[in-house]
Amino acid sequence: MPAAAAPIISSVQKLVLYETRARYFLVGSNHAETKYRVLKIDRTEPKDLVIIDDRHVYTQQEVRELLGRLDLGNRTKMGQKGSSGLFRAVSAFGVVGFVRFLEGYYIVLITKRRKMADIGGHAVYKIEDTNMIYIPNDSVRISHPDEARYLRIFQNVDLSSNFYFSYSYDLSHSLQYNLTVLRMPLEMLKSETTQTRQESFDIFEDEGLITQGGNGVFGISSEPYMKYVWNGELLDIIKNTVHRDWLLYIIHGFCGQSKLLIYGRPVYVTLIARRSSKFAGTRFLKRGANCEGDVANEVETEQMLCDASVMSFTAGSYSSYVQVRGSVPLYWSQDISTMMPKPPITLDQADPFAHVAALHFDQMLQRFGSPIIVLNLVKEREKRKHERILSEELVAAVTYLNQFLPPEHTIIYIPWDMAKYTKSKLCNVLDRLNVIAESVVKKTGFFVNRPDSYCSILRPDEKWNELGGCVIPTGRLQTGVLRTNCVDCLDRTNTAQFMVGKCALAYQLYSLGLIDKPNLQFDTDAVRLFEELYEDHGDTLSLQYGGSQLVHRVKTYRKIAPWTQHSKDIMQTLSRYYSNAFSDADRQDSINLFLGVFHPTEGKPHLWELPTDFYLHHKNTMRLLPTRRSYTYWWTPEVIKHLPLPYDEVICAANLKKLVVKKFHKYEEEIDIHNEFFRPYELSSFDDTFCLAMTSSARDFMPKTVGIDPSPFTVRKPDETGKSVLGNKNNREEAVLQRKTAASAPPPPSEEAVSSSSEDDSGTDREEEGSVSQRSTPVKMTDLGDSAKVTENVVQPMKEVYGINLSDGLSEEDLSIYLRFVQLGQSQHKQDKSSQQFCSRCPDGVIKLTPISAFSQDNIYEVQPPKVDRKSTEIFHAHIQASQGIMQPLGKEDTSMYREYIRNRYL
Repeated sequence: MPAAAAPIISSVQKLVLYETRARYFLVGSNHAETKYRVLKIDRTEPKDLVIIDDRHVYTQQEVRELLGRLDLGNRTKMGQKGSSGLFRAVSAFGVVGFVRFLEGYYIVLITKRRKMADIGGHAVYKIEDTNMIYIPNDSVRISHPDEARYLRIFQNVDLSSNFYFSYSYDLSHSLQYNLTVLRMPLEMLKSETTQTRQESFDIFEDEGLITQGGNGVFGISSEPYMKYVWNGELLDIIKNTVHRDWLLYIIHGFCGQSKLLIYGRPVYVTLIARRSSKFAGTRFLKRGANCEGDVANEVETEQMLCDASVMSFTAGSYSSYVQVRGSVPLYWSQDISTMMPKPPITLDQADPFAHVAALHFDQMLQRFGSPIIVLNLVKEREKRKHERILSEELVAAVTYLNQFLPPEHTIIYIPWDMAKYTKSKLCNVLDRLNVIAESVVKKTGFFVNRPDSYCSILRPDEKWNELGGCVIPTGRLQTGVLRTNCVDCLDRTNTAQFMVGKCALAYQLYSLGLIDKPNLQFDTDAVRLFEELYEDHGDTLSLQYGGSQLVHRVKTYRKIAPWTQHSKDIMQTLSRYYSNAFSDADRQDSINLFLGVFHPTEGKPHLWELPTDFYLHHKNTMRLLPTRRSYTYWWTPEVIKHLPLPYDEVICAANLKKLVVKKFHKYEEEIDIHNEFFRPYELSSFDDTFCLAMTSSARDFMPKTVGIDPSPFTVRKPDETGKSVLGNKNNREEAVLQRKTAASAPPPPSEEAVSSSSEDDSGTDREEEGSVSQRSTPVKMTDLGDSAKVTENVVQPMKEVYGINLSDGLSEEDLSIYLRFVQLGQSQHKQDKSSQQFCSRCPDGVIKLTPISAFSQDNIYEVQPPKVDRKSTEIFHAHIQASQGIMQPLGKEDTSMYREYIRNRYL
């Protein structure tokens, strides 16, 4: 069933900020630079933000004329040509938002970006650099002595570190939500289109809209899920005054994409982590939950799988699986003033009716549906009661809440002391995790946008028939989610999530018809690629919350980590301790200021003067909440009615209000993802193509030895990978050189390297993106002492390489086959005279095809190239001479064209 709608692509992707003494003019255009919008920002107000959107879509010529008039009108003397009245301040790719401390407002612009992933042709970018510009003019500026300190604290949030955005794909929602919205019934879209047109923002937005049924395409844009948006507070002041295309929402977390080549068929494996902006902070300063049910270190991880041979949400095959990590949803904390490596855990408030846990699980039921599965990895048995405090309270809370839920929708609680199993020599941690993962995926299911393949119906797998979730005519939906936690939700949690993700990946590959059984084994190229993605994912999230990379990795729990890993783990532990003790407080202040948790106000204590931020994150401490929830009916009534489906994905009046639906022409740029992805108006280079630069299983993981099975599902030896073919010493050196985490990898080449010329006022500068691939080419360092080892590994027996021994004589059967092949080749080159005579009668303007084969059904032709006319030859010779510095004299047409350009450009 084809999708009834398409995502709306933002028409503001390139920006130029122009400056006059009284105003800023922000000119935004789409990537093709065919449609423009203009914002006027007043600079005469010292403390207020005055923004005017003229609600008009300009063409390139209209924008040039507008800027020309502004330039003339702002010159100091009329007719003066020496100085300009309009200055080009900066080029950008999006607006992060507007912020004010104690003086006037600042505008934060994205000045550098890097492409990180493609999801159905929709590009996902990482912010590489930003620019913060003070808006009021110096003549009206009212200085404050503490302004500079607030500015430093705000800029301590490094926007170039793991912040992501997209112009056309909603990163705050899951793939299941985004594709479910696009498959809404046509009648719903028609009613929403009528309502949207009545509330339309643009005065010319609906001009020329096709009203005949069938010729137009519905474009849909949904409101973001604000829990995972990090610049919501910065955009809130302009949300209701400007067009929606100016609002660019960013997420914080991780984004990585790799290519799995299955006998040449490209499959993209994408991992996206969305960090919650509610109750956000650093390790020891943010523990447990706040009064609204938001927990610390809450991250939603989604793994996507798509067949990259068809880059379209309508016709392509897509699958995703979502899981969540987050702190234990209780009132608890750890006091770091004692300078202990493991501060004691204290329960701050008694919560006998599990009020906070009820709010938290109600949010999860609304977003994910049921069942909610809680995997608790904290220690159960300890000499001194430490982590066990959390386990006992969490068990009590879940037991209390479950007695009021319907039996089919109860919260499933799985306790497992992972640290105890790790110390035991008799137990295999990952085998036990694999059993848990199988049971979890069977209960929740996963999302896939296509029905079961015919081969799965003919030869059904036993595990496939037991799979949960919701089966619909167009595929499957994930209902429910796994929520994993330990104390920090870093090391143990990441390994557990990897094992569940590995199990789900097998089901996803099976659903797309890429493997014959839903099983994946370790030491295959596919699992190694997936493991590296998850390690980068874990390192990045650990740096954000804990201040260091992962201490224990998947190899640690598999007990195959090299002996050098132990010293690295010690260094990471020390780094984490140093960060928690000395730098976390400053980082917490920066996060509070960036997210708008604290607003600087004249006459009130400053941020650095507050003894604690407890009152900022717990709103019930400052005022009484208007209503109290029931202790027994603790859920939202609408949510429980639609379980196991998530309420956010149900088609109802409340959810339809969150959508913007508009009808477009069939080939309108706002919905044409083909133009947005391939960009036929640009000169593309294979060297700069993102899909060729990303990590590939064939290039980076498959062994380079001849005769190896190229399947990414073949089990390799531990030292048999694409990164290790020259011995153990070189393996370690190459691994160090190739290992690139998402937080520190050099930027890969971009697909949008070609931008408009800087001579064009209405264009933007060339996009500042790196030219280094995401993973560097292997650097092989060998010394003279290793030459013998290299020769041993490279030279292999002929039988092993080619499958036969060429020194042996041929059998009679093989020789007869070869003779028949030679005879076929000889008869293939006999010319057909009748065909030659027919082709000789062809007119001069047609390319002549001369057959040279005796087989009519499978013919081979000699092709004569067409003749080039004289004018084309002269143009080519002139081009060659121009490259050598020999210029041709200008004709009348060239002179008139140049004069017209100068008149439009400068006069």
